[in-house]
Amino acid sequence: MSLMKLRKILFLIFSLPALLHASSADRYTTALKLYEKASYKEAYPTIKEQAYKGNKEAQFLLAHLYEKGLGVLVNKEQALYWYKKSASKYTYITEKTSNMVDKNSSNLMGRIKEQMNYSSEEKGGHFAFSKIDTKTTEVKSRLLKMIENNFGLLPYQTNYLAPFSYSSTTHQRHFSAFNDASLPSEWQKHVNYDNHLEAEYQFSFQKPLTYNLFGWNEFISLAYTQHVWWKIYDDSSPFRETNYMPEVFMMLPTSDAIDEQYYLKGIKFGYRHQSNGQEGYQSRSWDRLFLTGLWQYDNLFIKAETWYRLPEEDKSSAFYAGTDPKSNGDDNPDILDYMGHGEVTGTYLWGEKQLSLMLRNNFKFHKNRGAIKINYTQPFINSSNTYWYLNLFSGYGESMIDYNQNIHKISLGFAYSRSLLN
Repeated sequence: MSLMKLRKILFLIFSLPALLHASSADRYTTALKLYEKASYKEAYPTIKEQAYKGNKEAQFLLAHLYEKGLGVLVNKEQALYWYKKSASKYTYITEKTSNMVDKNSSNLMGRIKEQMNYSSEEKGGHFAFSKIDTKTTEVKSRLLKMIENNFGLLPYQTNYLAPFSYSSTTHQRHFSAFNDASLPSEWQKHVNYDNHLEAEYQFSFQKPLTYNLFGWNEFISLAYTQHVWWKIYDDSSPFRETNYMPEVFMMLPTSDAIDEQYYLKGIKFGYRHQSNGQEGYQSRSWDRLFLTGLWQYDNLFIKAETWYRLPEEDKSSAFYAGTDPKSNGDDNPDILDYMGHGEVTGTYLWGEKQLSLMLRNNFKFHKNRGAIKINYTQPFINSSNTYWYLNLFSGYGESMIDYNQNIHKISLGFAYSRSLLN
């Protein structure tokens, strides 16, 4: 691919913010500016609308308007109501106790449900805070940051642990010094792992770097995801595969006009690296520029993503023949034949349950390959941050090491955060 063509692609990507924001400004941002200019009457309708949607900042501002009579008549009852709503993180303290279980109860399940029902982590954190001397501002500031988890790290993709992950295949072992063609015959009997069953887990987080740096209400963020496949039920319990995926991206909300007409909430574009950290014939890696559209129709969320693979030089012919494992270059030149150029994910919410469907295809009719993934989560007992996790996968690209293998798999475990649009 020529340098000129790459420049055109990058120009189109970075021109999108201006195109998406050309039609109109965001109403809430406009309302905040009106509020800052003391145009309270004009700001009031949008602030009220956002408060009813659950925006904590808008709830606090609305309470202030009612308390001081700014743009509206003074209404102390409404002011008190919205102040309470804006502080609703701590409503578990004042909730009705009619269904609470006595802490001294011998009913173990009842006590477990109580732990899940209320923010035991918050309560425990504030109890610990009460036990420590906080005379100095340094100690107080540090402890409050720890209790409130205010380190700027947010969940990104789903964080989960699946102790039971059953595959239709026992998975092939891969060796750094040999490829399939050059594998010594005496090693052939060790080519597969022992069990169909393994454990699997993923942790994923993002760190927002800036907000509204360019005046588009955009977020620029770093993210990191690590996905691990662990043959815990085999002898010596080896880690079969670990995938590392750092990325940097811009999340850009659309204008109100585009949102209302097309339900497009925003776009996201950036750079993503994915590899398995191995060497020789075990090494897999690729780098992509990606562009994602994010839609919402009530309880249905849709993510459509396309990517462009950054080209790499081929390795030596001796590498592909199986005699030069140390050659530099492209580990997997055919990965797009299996991963295609994009995927679509739909997520539907009903109650506290969440169901997601991911579809991926290379759109090559003579050698058609793709993948389908179905994911279901629901709260574990009454927990607000632990969920039952069920995942079904069929197709190619389940992991980097097996990107070109057709895998059918079911995984069961627990999720600790859920993603709507990642």
